Amino acid sequence: MKFVDEAFIDISAGDGGNGCASFRHEKYKEFGGPDGGDGGRGGHVFAVVDPNLNTLVDYRYSRRHEAKRGQHGMGSDMFGVAGDDITLKMPVGTIISDADTGEVLYELLTPGEKIMIAKGGDGGFGNLRFKSSINRAPRQKTPGWPGERKKLKLELKVLADVGLLGMPNAGKSTFIAAVSNARPKIADYPFTTLHPNLGVVRVGPEQSFVVADIPGLIEGASEGAGLGHQFLRHLQRTRLLLHFVDIAPFDDGVDPVAQAKAIVQELKKYDETLYEKPRWLVLNKLDMVPEAEREATVKDFVKRLRWRGPVYGISALTREGCEPLVRAIYTYLHKERQAELAEPERDPRFDA
Repeated sequence: MKFVDEAFIDISAGDGGNGCASFRHEKYKEFGGPDGGDGGRGGHVFAVVDPNLNTLVDYRYSRRHEAKRGQHGMGSDMFGVAGDDITLKMPVGTIISDADTGEVLYELLTPGEKIMIAKGGDGGFGNLRFKSSINRAPRQKTPGWPGERKKLKLELKVLADVGLLGMPNAGKSTFIAAVSNARPKIADYPFTTLHPNLGVVRVGPEQSFVVADIPGLIEGASEGAGLGHQFLRHLQRTRLLLHFVDIAPFDDGVDPVAQAKAIVQELKKYDETLYEKPRWLVLNKLDMVPEAEREATVKDFVKRLRWRGPVYGISALTREGCEPLVRAIYTYLHKERQAELAEPERDPRFDA
């Protein structure tokens, strides 16, 4: 299935039914009085978070969604029936915004969460509502209120703990296939990854985290070059970024350090917040470097890049070094989660 992370839809809540102006007609009752009922409300439009969905493809081809209008009021004190509501299922991580203004309206982050995105119109009043001691035979009624109509933009940002970034053919897909059950396309040519892949990495019983692999970035990605810029949004909710670098490119004229610097610059141009996220350096394809030269190659790369953060040398193909990296990632994420759940310190002024 094609991965779709953006869609535009038109939604329309149901209009309210009109009120009724009617009078009771019974034998031997010349002045039966008003008996016109209210109209029913229009149907609402709801959005519900379905954890079983991972794409917005359903809304690429089905753009118009309308709820039913309310039934009109009738005589004999009969009120109109409310219109049927409709519920739109959306994946976790969907952002709903106004298509015209760009204003973010809702963020769907909790599985099972249900929100009203368009309210149905209220029903109109029948003449029964207007009866009083001084107005015994009211003839006025009101029409139903129109339901809300909106043009919405749906944008999906996948919820992953770790994001993989790097040049095409840096080995990101090979890594995610080695450490998780994900099976992305792997080939010996650039841009084999055409859409984001998610993989659940299990470290132990009840110990796991989610990794997101996006298409490779190239220089000029922030201006639209290549494919990766379309999916950089999926890295915005991650806690940790792994910058993959091919330490042993086939082309001797390619400088891995220059490529790594280019990726960092593209990240900074795209989003300063994304650039400031914790980032680890992962030097992949060490199996292509003679074992006696590996340590010196890694040290030389780190020195030329002037990198001061964590560095891991691995071979995603042979899985060498993958296990220590996975355990280090889980330890880091576990500490981050514990810090978020920790209770704030109690103000000593309240202890007095």
